[in-house]
Amino acid sequence: MMQITTAPRASKETKREGFIPAVYYGAHQAATSIFVDAIEFNKVLANAGESSSVNLKTEHGNETAMIQDVQVHPVKSQVIHVDFYVLEKGQKVDVETPIVFVGESQAVKEGGILVKVLHELSVEGDPTLLPHEFTVDISALTTMDSVIRVGDIKLPKGVELYHITADDIVASISEAEELTEEVAEVDLSTIEVEAKGKKEEETPAA
Repeated sequence: MMQITTAPRASKETKREGFIPAVYYGAHQAATSIFVDAIEFNKVLANAGESSSVNLKTEHGNETAMIQDVQVHPVKSQVIHVDFYVLEKGQKVDVETPIVFVGESQAVKEGGILVKVLHELSVEGDPTLLPHEFTVDISALTTMDSVIRVGDIKLPKGVELYHITADDIVASISEAEELTEEVAEVDLSTIEVEAKGKKEEETPAA
């Protein structure tokens, strides 16, 4: 489990060099304002993402928590505030874990189009067991009829599917469609007659 160093933060304190303002709270944990080490947090966010648990080193002891919310500066793209949700021992959580596609598909090489049906996998389990991503090898897609289903993804022990079934499709192959434009034959004489007739109708009788 990745670790993040924290520092106490006064209620009106919003800035400290090298730290990001944050707060942690839980079902039985009052909200506590802290600062987190900016380098450590950015490393955790890049390597583990928001679905993995982290160890917060606080002045009151260590807390196992998950990144609940990350606020980013709209211009500078820097993290400006973080919310952590403290987990109780044995508590299971449900998360949307990213799917990373790797490998090469023979069906794609032969002209097929890779269709990524799912980009995240809904799973539930002990936060210490949850992976930060699932890897799917598309080399299993060898023909136009090939599909990869959720059940083909190996889950870590103690991790279960959440609101999704093993039969749901993760990726498949679609045949490339050739778009052809059909030009309709137009009877110009008909258009001229209709236009002339319309003009005569609009002309007031003498």
